[in-house]
Amino acid sequence: MTEVLEANKRIASAGLATLTWGNVSGVDRGAGVYVIKPSGVPYDQLTVESLVTVEIESGKVVGGTLKPSVDSETHRLLYQAFPSIGGITHTHSTYAVAFAQAGREIPVLGTTHADNFDGPIRVTRDLTPQECERDYERNTGLAILDTLDGDADGVPAVLTAGHGPFTWGKNATRSLEAAIVCEAVAQIALHTLALNPAASPPEHLIRRHYSRKHGPDAYYGNSADPLRNTESKPRRPEAG
Repeated sequence: MTEVLEANKRIASAGLATLTWGNVSGVDRGAGVYVIKPSGVPYDQLTVESLVTVEIESGKVVGGTLKPSVDSETHRLLYQAFPSIGGITHTHSTYAVAFAQAGREIPVLGTTHADNFDGPIRVTRDLTPQECERDYERNTGLAILDTLDGDADGVPAVLTAGHGPFTWGKNATRSLEAAIVCEAVAQIALHTLALNPAASPPEHLIRRHYSRKHGPDAYYGNSADPLRNTESKPRRPEAG
């Protein structure tokens, strides 16, 4: 719980949120639960006691006295679908949201992106009026799963159309770091496209930068600790 608390507090200090616009959760697979930020509580007022514990299987609140984040159901679907995900972050960070609102993926335009993500950060389809009217957060999660199509490994981030980014990792801290990188590459991409709408780096440069940090031939740093997960086994929840 302490890690989830600290990750939530870092959302604001990392410049990823205005007011209370963001949340982090972390999972305990052994207990079958995840812990998430309570809805609408300012980051500087968060305590371990204010965090909310939710059962992965049922979505039932089993710990805490406050309501969980309104995005809790979206988190739950991702935990159900990808057993290796240990933490999830959702923010309304400015540049990533700009791409989400434009309905555009964040393309790979250089080595900063390639160092961290094995491809573009995709954007989901728009939800239908019916999907927004009923079970909105669940339908948001289902749209994310449709976009990922069983692959949450190489690119631990997605943009929900008209909304904002969700990122994930092996724990809450890593999911937040993925959110920080997502926002950074979105900002860089926006400036790049403004200068050159046709920008397109050579593929061999992109592959070298990704492979030197990820996979069996990685040699960057002094420990194998990439942002991505490497053992996701997707299981798409039933629609409902």
